[in-house]
Amino acid sequence: MLACAIRIFLTWVPRSDLGSAGRFLSSAVDPYLGFFARFRIFRVGRFDFSPIAALASLAVVNQVLITLAFAGAITVGGVAALVVEAIWSAFAFVLTFLALAALIRLIAYAARWNSLHPLWRVIDDMLNPILYRVTHLIWRDRIVNYLQGLATGLVVLLVFRIGGEALVGLIMRALRALPF
Repeated sequence: MLACAIRIFLTWVPRSDLGSAGRFLSSAVDPYLGFFARFRIFRVGRFDFSPIAALASLAVVNQVLITLAFAGAITVGGVAALVVEAIWSAFAFVLTFLALAALIRLIAYAARWNSLHPLWRVIDDMLNPILYRVTHLIWRDRIVNYLQGLATGLVVLLVFRIGGEALVGLIMRALRALPF
């Protein structure tokens, strides 16, 4: 997990050639990360969330091994609960990230900061596909201004985040209670 995280962070740094250590890290980790990068479900617009899925998968395997080491056994329900928890953790991270981006964009828009700044364009590119779907679902065919769309999107993202947390908690307790 640490090697994957280091490799992911190094992709964010331009010209981060670490010589033979960097090539070794790349050759060891890239095939694993590349496996998840092939799935379109992990891409939203220009953003690739496949590294989150790769780390979540490693987290499930890690938790299964830790549970086996301490308890000596693990149930199918326990493994299912760990998988649900890992999927929810990744999804909750994305929801939280999008909600924070919507909140920041809402504040910037309400404060009338320069909307043409490249940072706001990147945030808008990320948020607009989601905001479009949410506002269309909530407001149907009515015309909604950008501020109202941002506020609606933020509220819906928060409701999904909080409601999802409660629902996943119930599902995990039910799965862990399974006798097998």
